[in-house]
Amino acid sequence: MDTIAPGAKRILLVDDEPGVRTLLARALRRAGYEVVCAGDGAEALEQLESQRFALVLVDVWMPRLTGLEVLGRLRGLPSPPRAIVMSGDDAPATVIGAVREQACQFIRKPFSPEAVVEKVGQALASASAAPPIEVLSAAPDWVELLVPSSRECAERVHEFLMQLKADLPQELRDAVGQAFRELLLNAVEWGGRLDPSRKVRIAYLRGKRVLVYRIADPGPGFRADDLAHAAAGHPPGDPIAHFEARERLGLRPGGFGLLIARQIADELIYNEARNEVVFMKYLG
Repeated sequence: MDTIAPGAKRILLVDDEPGVRTLLARALRRAGYEVVCAGDGAEALEQLESQRFALVLVDVWMPRLTGLEVLGRLRGLPSPPRAIVMSGDDAPATVIGAVREQACQFIRKPFSPEAVVEKVGQALASASAAPPIEVLSAAPDWVELLVPSSRECAERVHEFLMQLKADLPQELRDAVGQAFRELLLNAVEWGGRLDPSRKVRIAYLRGKRVLVYRIADPGPGFRADDLAHAAAGHPPGDPIAHFEARERLGLRPGGFGLLIARQIADELIYNEARNEVVFMKYLG
């Protein structure tokens, strides 16, 4: 196996459509990446056995070996490259299969080459050493994950689960996605204390007329009196009091997550300790 200089940006691009390979390879090379192409999963494995790559950009449905099977083989390498999955198939089994095989991004076809180049840059810029996201359930109407308490893992999960709502109107999809993201970031930051060894448990349930997120964090919970740093807990008539509280505590700007979730949810229910929340949005 040959070697490459530390920090080199060599990408293996795997897709059985010649037009897609040509278009993406041209865009990635213009962006300064070294690109090696493969026309199917078996050819991709041959390339992986003879060369080292910083990232694999792989389609799902291909002859001989699927993209998910390629990712499964990647995990057996001593230093596996990062992986981005591309597919027009947003079925839960495909999306969560990419999570299970530790893909760092899922790009839904059709896409623009510019969007792919941006995602590649984000993936290669990451230096996360968090434990893997664990898949507990990948049923179409019940997806459940254990997520390390890191912002990067939270953002990855948000991006993947957004693919599961592709049949919803865009405005509703964006609103629900925003609420989920805010609740999840609160869970990893306040419950998990941004410690990747501590896990947040997430369930996504899809009924005929309801969409449900259930998020449980490993923290002790909170009381309403503990929310001085959040917009949802500011005193009446003082809508920016939490800005000062966050500055005193040395926290990043923000504090609107719970308020946003309350405004979007049809029901937002906490357990007694308030370290587990159920978000419900009725459909139709």
